[in-house]
Amino acid sequence: MQAVSDRYVQSILDLPRSTKRVLAVLVDSCLCILTIWLAFCFRLNDWVALEGAQLLTIPVSLVIALPIFITMGLYRAIFRFLGWSAFITVIKAITIYGLAFMVVFTAISFPGIPRTIGIMQPLLLLLAIGLSRFMARYFLSEAYKRILRQNAQTNMLIYGAGSGGRQVAGALSGSADFKVVGYLDDDTSLHGSLIGGIAVYDPEKIVELSARLNVRTILLALPKIDRSRRNEILEQLRGARVAVRTVPDLNALAGGQAEFTDLQELDIEDLLGRTPVQPDQALLERNIRDRVVLVTGAAGSIGSELCRGVARLKPAALLILDQNEYGLYALENELVGSDPDADFQIVPLLASVCDESRIKTIMETWRPNTIYHAAAYKHVPLVEQNPVEGVKTNVFGTLTVAKAAIAAGADRFILISTDKAVRPTNIMGATKRLAEMTLQALAADGASTVLTMVRFGNVLGSSGSVVPLFRQQIRQGGPITLTHPEITRFFMTVPEATALVVQAGSMAKGGDVFVLDMGEPVKIIDLARRMVELSGLTIQDERNPSGDIGIITTGLRPGEKLYEELLIGDNPEPTEHLKIMRARERFMTWEQLAPKLQQLNLAAGGDVEGLRSILSELVQDYRPFDGVVDLVSVRQGISQ
Repeated sequence: MQAVSDRYVQSILDLPRSTKRVLAVLVDSCLCILTIWLAFCFRLNDWVALEGAQLLTIPVSLVIALPIFITMGLYRAIFRFLGWSAFITVIKAITIYGLAFMVVFTAISFPGIPRTIGIMQPLLLLLAIGLSRFMARYFLSEAYKRILRQNAQTNMLIYGAGSGGRQVAGALSGSADFKVVGYLDDDTSLHGSLIGGIAVYDPEKIVELSARLNVRTILLALPKIDRSRRNEILEQLRGARVAVRTVPDLNALAGGQAEFTDLQELDIEDLLGRTPVQPDQALLERNIRDRVVLVTGAAGSIGSELCRGVARLKPAALLILDQNEYGLYALENELVGSDPDADFQIVPLLASVCDESRIKTIMETWRPNTIYHAAAYKHVPLVEQNPVEGVKTNVFGTLTVAKAAIAAGADRFILISTDKAVRPTNIMGATKRLAEMTLQALAADGASTVLTMVRFGNVLGSSGSVVPLFRQQIRQGGPITLTHPEITRFFMTVPEATALVVQAGSMAKGGDVFVLDMGEPVKIIDLARRMVELSGLTIQDERNPSGDIGIITTGLRPGEKLYEELLIGDNPEPTEHLKIMRARERFMTWEQLAPKLQQLNLAAGGDVEGLRSILSELVQDYRPFDGVVDLVSVRQGISQ
């Protein structure tokens, strides 16, 4: 009944303003006639029909009342917003009307019309019009509030009419933000049926449904489908102009860390559109379980995910090292909070990898078995602007930790490298390649520690990744900024990359350069389009000038390449893991490299030109950026 009444109210509210005023005049006219009849009935103490001279009171009442009411502005006010000032105006208008009416029928008088009618009818009219205004204000206001709440709700379809989808629908039944208007399900036998009063629709008709039902959001409630089917569904939804959301992870729901109503943006894997590589548990555990593990750069994106993965594998102790005080504090709290009953020690170590004395003390004190060296400066434009710091941390920081590890008798040292180390055009890539070469030389020189490195491309969701940047730009209404429309990158998720790093380190023999199979490279502009369309928006371009989000190009930044590579040489060797290859790449012996590193260390004191020259000499195919770094382009986003 309430829904029906709300529809009637909405139809009234949708009337033109002039029509609503005419309607109010008609109502007041009827009230004038009604109160005249009631006045006669009360005066004569009987239910009577007006006749003869008594009928004269009706036109006189209307002729006096309506001009006064119109002049006093009784029909300019919006009834659902009436306040005390409007009611005072009603009293004033009817007072004037009452005085005029009393002059005619009480002071002057007419045969057959009792003088008291001139007094009683204005009082009854005041009561009738006052009550009519009060009731209109109350009912219209309440109905209007309900309508506003309904209009404020986002119409939602739930993809999946199984138990999970039904639970979500039940949880959202009282939501002020979302209104479930239907289910989508692949089961054709359910199409057209009702589940809990909610219709089930065919997903193939999503474009038509989203327009007809004014759907703005689709919630994926399909926890058991595989990644390939999930990607097919997302591709199907891209053209429907709907925002796609997911329910929290089932483990988080079961643990009470989330609720069904905590809707989330799509996972990084959904945006990437590829199936993550499943890890080999034996390789994961080989160098971690019951061992002392050290992670440098632990507060960073890769380092922190490595720490989470290591903690799940139950080491003897986990040493987390970083120079970022707050980041280290937050990571320690997270690791301790995620498993309060853990039977291993988590040790936060505040230190710089360039501090030789501090690193040596840490290694001698804790004697780590396995070291993951993730500490590095990795943002291309910033390192290009600060080359000395890049060399100190990426090259000499790596050398410092590696030498301390060898001296302390560590079993394994794994360097986290990057695809930008292959034929680098920037300082960051050159320093990472030189760090690789340093480990290769030490390994060939007979280091007792197994020194290895793992090279991979961009990780989605890491600090500086395009995904957080694009999400922020989409929330702000655009535009999305790209450095070049043809720029492509290899992509992998942070958990996937770190799991492969651990597995690669387990297969190392010494001096290995492992390369992760990251699948096909992805055009950044395609990723941007996918994110916009799965947010329920459209791309603004030449074909669609009225689109929601534009994409602009800012030009390649200093040292940036259109395409990245993972291999310097050819014919990489397979390993026992299908997604990990062992590269065959040339390097210098330690006798050749050591003097050059000494020269580079001297240049790192402030000789930028000398530093670039030595890097060019040491790193194969390095072509340094020639010119002044454009700070504007640096600030336009450290993403790709």
